[in-house]
Amino acid sequence: MLPNAKIVLPAAALIAALLSPTTRAQTPSHIVTSQKLDWETAAALAAEAVRLCAAQGYSVTATVVDTTGHEQAVVKGDTVPLQSLSVSYRKAYTAYAYGLAFNKNTTSELIAAGVTGPANGALNTIPEVLFVPGGVTLRSATDHAILGGLGVSGAPGGDKDEACALHAVEKFRSIFQ
Repeated sequence: MLPNAKIVLPAAALIAALLSPTTRAQTPSHIVTSQKLDWETAAALAAEAVRLCAAQGYSVTATVVDTTGHEQAVVKGDTVPLQSLSVSYRKAYTAYAYGLAFNKNTTSELIAAGVTGPANGALNTIPEVLFVPGGVTLRSATDHAILGGLGVSGAPGGDKDEACALHAVEKFRSIFQ
């Protein structure tokens, strides 16, 4: 072959090669996909947690984070304490991130397992992390894949926040697919 010669494939042959099933099967995909709740379900889940707590006389904020750790839905009760907005987000983030890492379902389970980190509290210095009851890891009903987290804040005690979150998740569990 001459030094300056080029191999030229007809356009049709090149397209056929790229689109053939055997070529596609051998070509690795460079696209990553992940599961998460759609916005309507995330909003309904947060609203249900707020409703459940309101029925018990607690005004709370509920936050759903998606698989990026960002807020997907936030519902605030009518008379929530100011700090409940950031606290509900941090509980949801902690339930998601550390539930994923340590295979736990609530922030209470993380605390009970001693996941809160070294005695010096180093994990609590991460701005989004808060090891306080009230966060629930959201999982797919079919394969247990992590879908995000739900955090509730504002009731007089994290145990009450977590109970509202757990009941809301249980109500929606069948549609987490």
